[in-house]
Amino acid sequence: MISLNDYLYDGNTVLKILQLYSADLAKAAKENNNPIDQVHSEFLLSIIDLLEHNDFLTSQSQRIREFYKYMAYEYPFLAFTFKGRIKSIIRAEEKFNGYVVSRIYEYYKEHGTVPPVDMLTDSLGFFRDLIAYRIVISMPSCHLNSEDERDEVEQKYLYEIANKLPEFLGREGFKVEVSEFKKEKLSSRLKEEMRPFYRDYVEHPSPYGYQSLHATFFDEVSQSHIEVQLRTKKMDDYAEIGPANHLGYEKRQENERSRRDLIPVGESIYFDEAYERGKMLQALDLAELNVNMFGAMSNSLINDGCGLYRGRLILPFEHLSRFQNDLVD
Repeated sequence: MISLNDYLYDGNTVLKILQLYSADLAKAAKENNNPIDQVHSEFLLSIIDLLEHNDFLTSQSQRIREFYKYMAYEYPFLAFTFKGRIKSIIRAEEKFNGYVVSRIYEYYKEHGTVPPVDMLTDSLGFFRDLIAYRIVISMPSCHLNSEDERDEVEQKYLYEIANKLPEFLGREGFKVEVSEFKKEKLSSRLKEEMRPFYRDYVEHPSPYGYQSLHATFFDEVSQSHIEVQLRTKKMDDYAEIGPANHLGYEKRQENERSRRDLIPVGESIYFDEAYERGKMLQALDLAELNVNMFGAMSNSLINDGCGLYRGRLILPFEHLSRFQNDLVD
């Protein structure tokens, strides 16, 4: 079995790592008649395509920036930032292998056997968040009567913005897609016509406290999917630098152990390989890696100049924070 870990110690660039790993997976898929490795290789090729042929990102980010300008006009009292990233190799690899593991586990738990391989491959072509944009809002303290009302006020505007986003981006060539999120887990603060499109982790946080509103769009100009996340600064801090990362890691470890315990080793080569790849990624010592433009003192002190770990920045609007800075154009 080959894994991403095999390619992280030779001093290559991220793009070269992706090319080598994808090619070797395709070769192994052919030699071992392994259709999951073939889908895996094609998944990596889609990331390569984003990195190699990214002229469309200029058009895409400029059209999304129109919503930034709209917010600057509509909400002059708010501070906010827009951020955009192409998912990092490590996160993408974690997600792909985690998806294989969870799909097989859920099917096995219900049916007592592993799913047919064609059913599994069909379910692996629906990654919609390789490109993601995040809108983070904050109410400056001078506009609050007291800090006690911050959460209520900021969430009020978060949902208000969420209700306006799909229609606005629709005029810019982005078609919002229906979510599979259960309707009973959606806040009443979402308009009825907007409720089918959101995954609402604000009303129903994840088991480790993560909160955000997520919606998926298809960019009809570039023929690519994007995910848009909406958060308050408190939610963003919790997810990025707060306890959500650590608690999430512990929760994932617990879930994965239960999955491994249910499905015997050897029952499914696809489960076994995906599970092992995931465990190997979790065990990475980032300080030991040798990837061009990447450096780490530890797993928490990271200078990622290539998008290996945090992802590649594609929309550097952080400096255009409203209220502190009134510059828009």
